Order: sequence, then structure tokens, then C-alpha cells
Amino acid sequence: MKFDTVIIGGGLAGLVAGISLQRKGQSTAIVSTGQNALHFFSGSFESMQEAPPEMLSVFGDAGIRLHYQEGVRLMPLGSFRPSCLSLEDISLFSSPQFARKVLVVNFMGYHDFFSSFLAEGLEKQGMQCRIRLLNLPELEKLEQSPSEMRSVQIARTMDRIWEKVVQEVRVLLKDEDTVVLPQVFGLQDTSVPGRIKQGIPAQVVFCGTQPPSVPGIRTQMLLKRRYEVLGGTYLMGDEAVEAHVHEARVHSIRTRNLDSHYLEAGHFILATGGLFSKGLRSNPFSIFEPVFGLDVDYNPDRNAWYDKNFAADQPYMAYGVKTDATLHALSGGIPFENLFAIGSVLGQTHPELGQAGGLAVRSALEVVDQIMK
Repeated sequence: MKFDTVIIGGGLAGLVAGISLQRKGQSTAIVSTGQNALHFFSGSFESMQEAPPEMLSVFGDAGIRLHYQEGVRLMPLGSFRPSCLSLEDISLFSSPQFARKVLVVNFMGYHDFFSSFLAEGLEKQGMQCRIRLLNLPELEKLEQSPSEMRSVQIARTMDRIWEKVVQEVRVLLKDEDTVVLPQVFGLQDTSVPGRIKQGIPAQVVFCGTQPPSVPGIRTQMLLKRRYEVLGGTYLMGDEAVEAHVHEARVHSIRTRNLDSHYLEAGHFILATGGLFSKGLRSNPFSIFEPVFGLDVDYNPDRNAWYDKNFAADQPYMAYGVKTDATLHALSGGIPFENLFAIGSVLGQTHPELGQAGGLAVRSALEVVDQIMK
């Protein structure tokens, strides 16, 4: 199977690269194991102060609306984090004290939304909070199995009964000027969050839950759909297991599902994520990249890989594959002619590209430009 470019990894970076290349007339394939960092996506593109024109086209054509406001966003435990560029239904505030009185609403039996912690965090910012639970018969079947009371399963139901939720919240609402709801709306119908905001006579804020992330999965679904509409080949549930390399050039890769068939291409893009996504792996002595054997930037002292303070930024999250200035991946210090690395597999080796969602988008677009030169 021959393509112009093969992308290994179907998360945010891989999909942005794939859509951009398809838009420019290339034939591409994406090899995706399935779950990726978008399943944990906050909905904000960290370190991005503005959206490049190509990003706006990629997301807009996929039906994903963005908005920009310098400020902060509400985290699941009631803390705040600086944010600017975000999905449309992610609320951004000029300051952490965004309301006077807040009604926090959860659903009976749903334990992945931490109402008490959230209210405590808001009260520290000077807001009065009241917590209430909605008992919805439509969720009773899900309650029979704890594994079913997860954000995605609930979201499939909520997109059908959102009007009932609005009615129930209107009954609960007293003198609060803001309502906080779990972020379990708009998985399949992107208009639902906006309709809820229109139906409730107060400011409505959707707050994140335990993963999986509904905004993240919705984003993946829409980007994947757009990629396939453009003619891209998306190999879901597969992974690259072997690469054929000769004289610093990748000629083909073999995947687990294709067995004896190979994916050949003029260019290859590695977008498999970091340690969290198994794009990097470790043993007691080292951290390594499993497909191409790329050079990895990490501290050889294993005790330095982590911080004993669980809440601190963990050092291993900064580790990533080494590349040259144009994101060509290195092996033995020598850059591959046609292999690039993008997204969180880079770790923090290119701080100028930002981090998290910002790193994914910026590095993907940078490599697309390199390929199309």
C-alpha cells in the first residue's frame, strides 16, 4: 500500500497533519491504536495566543468552533488555569471570581464529577455555592453498572434529554447568577451546549469531569470524519510494529493488523505521544522510542524521572524524541531524511512550539509546511 505520507498516531497532532496534507492534494494514511490524548483533552489549546489561519480552516471545515479570550478556565477540582484559545463550549473568565452565587448541579449516581471539591474551590474565590443532584430515570439503566456511569455513556443519553435537564435546573435555580454542570453534553449534537445556555436564565458553565473527555472525544470524531471525507485512510485499532530503514531514510512500516503487508510512503510522521500514550516506553534503565529506535532526551538517573509531590509537574512528561530544527527525527545523532516527529512525543524538546494542544497543532502545521516545500 503506497501513500505520499504515512502518519503514525491518530490523536490531535496526527489528525491535524493528515487533514492539512489531504487538503493540499496528498494521499495519506493514519495508523491509530484508538485511545489517545484527545480522550483527556481539556478543550483548551495551551500556549496558543492565536489560531493560525490553517488551524482555523482545519477546525472550521470539521464543524469545530473555537473562541479566544485571555483569562482562566475552571478546572474539575475548583482551581483555575490560564487559557486563551479554546473550544466554543469551554468557558473562559477574565478572573477566577466569575460569579456571585453558584448552583452546582450533578446527576444521581455519577461519581466522576466532584461537586464538593468544585464548590469548595469556588468558595475560596469568594463565591457562594449550593449543590443539588438531579435524579433522572433515563440514567437508571446506566447506574446498574458503575462502568456505564461514565462521561461518554451519560453524554449519549444527555444529547436526547437536554431539554428535560434545562427544565429541572430551572426549577432548582433560586437567586444564583451561575449554574455549573458537568461537561457531558454535545457529544453527537454540537448545538446542545449552546441550547442549554439559552434555556437557563443564568450564566451556564460546563466543567470538566474524570476522563474520558466528552469535548475531546467529540473533537476526535469530527476531525476523523473530516479526514475521511477528504479521502484519507484511517486505520483504527492498529499500531506500527516494525520499520524498514536504509541509509537514514524510512521506506515502509509494518503494522500489527496488516501483517505481511507494508505501508510505503515518501514521508512518515511520528505522532504517537509520550510515555502516557506509549509513544515512548521505559524499562528500569532507560526510556526509548519503540518503532524507529529514535534518540530520546531524558535524564539517565531514574530517580530524577518523577517528583514525589504527586501534584507537581512530573519530569518524565518533558522527555521526548530528539529532532533537528525542522523536526526531522534523529537516530544516533543523524536526522532521517523523511521521518518527522510531532506532538507530545517531542516532550519539551522544542519549547518554542509550546505544550499540550498548542504543541500538537503548531508542530503538525510546521511539518506539513516542510513536506509541501
